[in-house]
Parts: sequence; structure tokens; C-alpha cells
Amino acid sequence: MAAARLRNRIGAIVSRGGRPDLAGDAIDQVNAPTLFVIGGNDFGVIELNQDAFARLREPKAIEIVPGASHLFSEPGAIEQVTDHAARWFARYLTPMAPGAGSKAGQRHAVQR
Repeated sequence: MAAARLRNRIGAIVSRGGRPDLAGDAIDQVNAPTLFVIGGNDFGVIELNQDAFARLREPKAIEIVPGASHLFSEPGAIEQVTDHAARWFARYLTPMAPGAGSKAGQRHAVQR
């Protein structure tokens, strides 16, 4: 819902085992590149993410971590999530130098 409200101020989204169905109609307003990462054993949530995915604009992707549950507590599962997220953010966000202002039309990752 925040991405729908903030529109162009959101550079990219990664949802880890999320419930995008709870965003309701706001999902149709999201224009940031969106990645859903879902556990392969998170039955029910997979389908909810697939339904929301169908409503999103491009670019978008779904990554399913085989054998992972909702919390990704299985050995190596959370590392797969972070790898997917890191690649997504590297692809869609450009670093912003400390103290630099955002330029219109560019999406940045804030370095902290």
C-alpha cells in the first residue's frame, strides 16, 4: 500500500513470503519493479502471490525457494532470499552518493 501511495519515490520492492493480497486494489497502483520471494512449502501464500503478480506492471518476478517454509528457517533458505533480493536491488536501484539529492526520474538506494 505504501508503494502505491508513494509511487515514483519507491525504486524497487522485494516481498519475502508476504501477503500482497492484503494490499487490495492498491496492488494495481504499484509501478516499482517488484520481486516476490516465496517458500516452496508455503502453500496458500504461493497462490496469493501469483494472483497479485498477475496484477502488477512490469518489471516483476517471482522466485520460489524450494523446500522453504514461510519463515525460511531451513538451512540455506534465508541466504537464497538475500541473494535474490540483492540481485533485484542491484538491477533496479542506482547508488546515491552521501549528501547527494535525488534527481527527477532516477531511483536510488540510500546508503546508510
